[in-house]
Amino acid sequence: MPAEIIDVCPLAELPPGSSRIVEWEELEIGIFNCNGEIRAIEDRCSHDNGPLAEGDFDAEACTVECPRHGSLFDLQTGKPLTLPAYVPVDTFPVIIEDDMIKLEVD
Repeated sequence: MPAEIIDVCPLAELPPGSSRIVEWEELEIGIFNCNGEIRAIEDRCSHDNGPLAEGDFDAEACTVECPRHGSLFDLQTGKPLTLPAYVPVDTFPVIIEDDMIKLEVD
Protein backbone atom coordinates (compact mmCIF):
# COMPACT_ATOMS: atom_id res chain seq x y z
CA MET A 1 0.00 0.00 0.00
CA PRO A 2 1.53 3.35 -0.97
CA ALA A 3 2.22 5.94 1.70
CA GLU A 4 -0.33 8.66 2.21
CA ILE A 5 0.59 12.36 2.25
CA ILE A 6 -1.31 14.46 4.79
CA ASP A 7 -1.32 18.25 5.19
CA VAL A 8 -0.28 19.45 8.65
CA CYS A 9 -0.29 23.26 8.52
CA PRO A 10 1.28 26.21 6.72
CA LEU A 11 4.98 26.55 7.53
CA ALA A 12 4.33 30.02 9.00
CA GLU A 13 2.11 28.44 11.70
CA LEU A 14 5.02 26.39 13.09
CA PRO A 15 7.85 28.87 13.74
CA PRO A 16 11.27 27.71 15.00
CA GLY A 17 11.04 26.39 18.56
CA SER A 18 7.37 25.48 18.33
CA SER A 19 5.55 22.17 18.10
CA ARG A 20 2.09 20.73 17.64
CA ILE A 21 0.31 17.40 17.65
CA VAL A 22 -1.65 16.08 14.68
CA GLU A 23 -3.89 13.05 14.52
CA TRP A 24 -4.03 10.59 11.65
CA GLU A 25 -6.30 7.58 11.97
CA GLU A 26 -5.39 6.01 15.36
CA LEU A 27 -2.02 7.76 15.52
CA GLU A 28 -0.92 10.98 17.19
CA ILE A 29 2.21 12.57 15.72
CA GLY A 30 4.29 15.36 17.23
CA ILE A 31 5.58 17.93 14.73
CA PHE A 32 8.56 20.03 15.85
CA ASN A 33 10.44 22.95 14.31
CA CYS A 34 14.11 22.49 15.32
CA ASN A 35 15.39 25.92 14.30
CA GLY A 36 14.05 25.60 10.76
CA GLU A 37 14.20 21.81 10.40
CA ILE A 38 10.79 20.19 10.68
CA ARG A 39 10.74 16.80 12.41
CA ALA A 40 7.85 14.40 13.03
CA ILE A 41 7.79 11.67 15.67
CA GLU A 42 5.15 9.36 17.06
CA ASP A 43 3.57 10.92 20.15
CA ARG A 44 4.14 7.83 22.28
CA CYS A 45 7.00 7.12 24.66
CA SER A 46 8.33 3.63 24.01
CA HIS A 47 8.88 3.16 27.76
CA ASP A 48 5.26 3.24 28.96
CA ASN A 49 3.17 4.40 25.96
CA GLY A 50 2.61 7.80 27.56
CA PRO A 51 2.34 11.03 25.58
CA LEU A 52 5.69 12.32 24.38
CA ALA A 53 5.18 15.46 22.30
CA GLU A 54 3.94 17.59 25.18
CA GLY A 55 7.24 17.11 27.01
CA ASP A 56 10.07 19.65 27.13
CA PHE A 57 11.23 20.39 23.57
CA ASP A 58 14.81 21.58 23.02
CA ALA A 59 14.97 23.18 19.56
CA GLU A 60 18.76 23.58 19.71
CA ALA A 61 19.43 19.90 20.46
CA CYS A 62 16.35 18.73 18.48
CA THR A 63 15.17 16.54 21.38
CA VAL A 64 11.99 16.06 23.38
CA GLU A 65 11.84 14.81 26.97
CA CYS A 66 9.07 12.46 28.03
CA PRO A 67 7.00 14.29 30.66
CA ARG A 68 6.40 11.09 32.68
CA HIS A 69 9.83 9.58 33.35
CA GLY A 70 12.30 11.90 31.65
CA SER A 71 13.59 9.83 28.73
CA LEU A 72 15.12 12.11 26.12
CA PHE A 73 14.39 11.31 22.46
CA ASP A 74 16.27 12.41 19.36
CA LEU A 75 13.66 13.94 17.04
CA GLN A 76 15.69 13.10 13.94
CA THR A 77 16.05 9.37 14.58
CA GLY A 78 13.36 8.61 17.18
CA LYS A 79 16.01 6.94 19.34
CA PRO A 80 15.99 7.42 23.12
CA LEU A 81 19.13 9.13 24.42
CA THR A 82 18.49 8.39 28.11
CA LEU A 83 16.80 5.68 30.16
CA PRO A 84 14.30 4.36 31.13
CA ALA A 85 13.27 4.16 27.44
CA TYR A 86 15.53 2.06 25.20
CA VAL A 87 13.33 1.33 22.15
CA PRO A 88 13.12 3.95 19.36
CA VAL A 89 9.78 5.47 18.40
CA ASP A 90 8.61 5.94 14.82
CA THR A 91 9.59 9.03 12.87
CA PHE A 92 7.84 10.27 9.74
CA PRO A 93 9.19 11.85 6.54
CA VAL A 94 8.34 15.57 6.34
CA ILE A 95 7.69 17.29 3.03
CA ILE A 96 7.58 21.07 2.61
CA GLU A 97 5.60 21.93 -0.51
CA ASP A 98 4.22 25.38 -1.40
CA ASP A 99 4.95 26.56 2.17
CA MET A 100 2.78 23.72 3.52
CA ILE A 101 4.10 21.15 5.99
CA LYS A 102 3.08 17.65 4.92
CA LEU A 103 3.75 14.21 6.37
CA GLU A 104 4.24 10.87 4.70
CA VAL A 105 2.34 8.25 6.68
CA ASP A 106 1.48 4.62 6.06
